[in-house]
Amino acid sequence: MNHEQESLGRLERLSGSGAIDRARVLVDDDPPILRELGLTPDRARELLSTQPTQLESVGSQPSQLEAIVRALGRPPLMVVQGAVQGKHKLGADFPADIDGRITAVEPLLGSVGRVEFLNHDQSWGGTAWVVQRRDDHLLVVTNRHVARLVARRTARGDAVYMFAPGNVQYGAAVDFAEELGLDPDPRTVLAIDRFVYLADDIAADIAIGRIACPPAGSPLALQPLTLAEQDIAKDELVAVVGYPARDSLRNDPTLMERYFTGIYDVKRFSPGYLMAAEGPQILRHDCTTLGGNSGSPVISLCSGKVVGLHFAGRFGIGNSAVRASTIRAVLDSIPQGTSRTSTVVGSLPDPPPAAASLAGRPGYDPDFLQTHPVPLPQPGQHLPLAVPSDASAERPHELKYQNFGILFSVARRLPLLAAANIDARKRRPQKRHPQGWRRDGRIAADLQAGATDQGDPAVVAVSLVRPAAMAWGDDEETAALAFADGFHCPVACPWHLGLGPDNALWTGIEDHILTSPRTHGFRCVLFHGPILHEDDPRPEGAAAGIPMRYFKVVVMLAEIGGSGGELGLSASAYLLSQADLIQRLLQEQKVIESVEGFDFASYRTFQLRLCDLERISGFDFGALKAADPLAALVERGGAPGRPPRGVIELQSLDDIVL
Repeated sequence: MNHEQESLGRLERLSGSGAIDRARVLVDDDPPILRELGLTPDRARELLSTQPTQLESVGSQPSQLEAIVRALGRPPLMVVQGAVQGKHKLGADFPADIDGRITAVEPLLGSVGRVEFLNHDQSWGGTAWVVQRRDDHLLVVTNRHVARLVARRTARGDAVYMFAPGNVQYGAAVDFAEELGLDPDPRTVLAIDRFVYLADDIAADIAIGRIACPPAGSPLALQPLTLAEQDIAKDELVAVVGYPARDSLRNDPTLMERYFTGIYDVKRFSPGYLMAAEGPQILRHDCTTLGGNSGSPVISLCSGKVVGLHFAGRFGIGNSAVRASTIRAVLDSIPQGTSRTSTVVGSLPDPPPAAASLAGRPGYDPDFLQTHPVPLPQPGQHLPLAVPSDASAERPHELKYQNFGILFSVARRLPLLAAANIDARKRRPQKRHPQGWRRDGRIAADLQAGATDQGDPAVVAVSLVRPAAMAWGDDEETAALAFADGFHCPVACPWHLGLGPDNALWTGIEDHILTSPRTHGFRCVLFHGPILHEDDPRPEGAAAGIPMRYFKVVVMLAEIGGSGGELGLSASAYLLSQADLIQRLLQEQKVIESVEGFDFASYRTFQLRLCDLERISGFDFGALKAADPLAALVERGGAPGRPPRGVIELQSLDDIVL
């Protein structure tokens, strides 16, 4: 059956429901939708008075007549500069005060935008709208099937952006000013920095993204749309606001072209009514929609509140939406702390007293290199840190051990940073390992799950400091103490075996530097920690996500300018990663290698500039950045046979730039 025959069948049903008769009455008001269809009132009356089977005799087709009937009954009105066009001539299907009701909700339309994609072969993919304000950002809601074009769900229910072919990362944004006749304005486009919720396949079709509040001077005045307090079953006067797109796979292309006259992808306001519900989470409505309406709000024209989230439909037949109560339940499940600028505070109530065996530990020594102090890096303000019961005012978050100290994350229940002093000349190998991991009484016991509660046989506990490297001192007792301290639970970090259970290149970095002829006094400072990321896997039963990337910074004294020169600091940075962070880093720096040639199959070791590690890790390394030999090499334009690039993949320890 061809498209015109299908249209004849639908016209019969429309005639039986009285829709054609109502359309004849509406034509007398010369509604603006007729001009959009390219028709005069006289021509529309002629077609509406012709039998559908005789339309060819007057130079028309059934699909054109169907378009007229549907456009007059459920018009997709254009939004221009925030105002709905044609709202004064909508006819008998709607109440007499429909224009006033539409005017009342027009202030909400600026908070509805088009979902734009970055690095995707599809430039945009649906509609999103502001649903809530939280601290320094806004939450926007769209459909799961829209977000999943560029993002994937993590085990926690949030999402991370995927990578396109060529290893360029996808992204998404919301453009709140895609209206007919408006010139593009980058100030109206706000990036979705992350999706804080992405439904799984058996849940309601919802995704929640996070955008920044518009900056001062922005043309946008975004206000969250209010969700209805109660679900409404049917007959409520509503409108769908969104961006109908050409959708020939699911809709009759001939009818669609006649109805929308080739004008797609811009903001439209489609009034209609709620219909009988299909289930406890689904609303039905008869507003005119196309594929780009995915994620549109269904707004009550009685209350001005959102009653649903449009997610599916067939043009001219019916549409489905997620109920407002379901959206509200999802929002309530998202933790309030979704901001990345929360304050770092100690949050342990009444910590237990310090264990007697750990009393008096010196912890990390910032003056260990003697001539040049190396203070602790400052953590970014994104994760709360534990406050041990023996904390000092100078270092309120450090868990102090022999020859090293730990900064411990309350939220992730793992060590965020190990700061160690290593003296290779005073090493005293230890033969007897402690039996199992031991709790540290200076912080709450339920935080110390890193050594035991992994939930996956592929995850093991490893010490963030190498106990063998810590085993040094002026006497055997001190070395044994430092060795045993490396087996306390707050030092244990979950290590996925996919990283490589025995990565000799990664573990050999500090020893290589200690034995380098450039290292003065065979001493170094080592900072070591995980890179925490949204897509860290969390196996069922695990206490927290499993880090899949690690960093090291090795600081030593070296003779500046060669033999006999003045002693100064040298600080080099390293990353154990599957290359994704390096790829993103180069992409930000517009280096061509960021878009091609990356293999993510295995974990590798990279040397990178300390300034770049700061952005990846969230730690501030302060003045150490000025002591970075790789950064200095890049500034000099590279070396013979080595391009001036801020990242080096290490094939061997001899590749390290010192």
